[in-house]
Amino acid sequence: MIRSYEPPSTTGTDTMTQVEWTQIFQSKANTLQPGDSWHLEFDENIVPDSPNPGWKQYIRNTTARFKCTKCTRSWPSNKVMVVFHMHLTNGQGIVKARPFRQNCKVCHEAPMVKPKITSENINILLENLMKKIRIKCYNENLERGDRPFRRVEVKSPHEPSHCEACILGICTKDSTFMY
Repeated sequence: MIRSYEPPSTTGTDTMTQVEWTQIFQSKANTLQPGDSWHLEFDENIVPDSPNPGWKQYIRNTTARFKCTKCTRSWPSNKVMVVFHMHLTNGQGIVKARPFRQNCKVCHEAPMVKPKITSENINILLENLMKKIRIKCYNENLERGDRPFRRVEVKSPHEPSHCEACILGICTKDSTFMY
């Protein structure tokens, strides 16, 4: 059985997107070890590079769009970081996910907003996550490469001062950042 957790509503939270993530996760997790149960939670308190003891980490960037809640300006980014922490005990697996936010460079004191990731890129992220679960939780010997995400044309440079992942020191200039 696979369950999902929906955190309290916050700026930019899109419940349909969480439902979509959960549905895709469920379909992919069903291909893991028969009899094991996995579920996905969104957790804004995940600290990158500090998983709890016994937990494994996977960090990946993807492409997404953002929309300012103050001025409704929108922008694409190919540098959207997502951190996953995963744990498997006695056939019960849990994955905690944290997509990092950005804020508008035009508005003064704009709130951080969550990314809107396309279904295609959610699929790619979760496909890559399943591979990492197989490597890190089931000790399978698989190739280390990840499937690349679908990029979009971005007309302005990445703005580190408006990127939550940059502010926390985990964003990277390398678009294939992963581990």
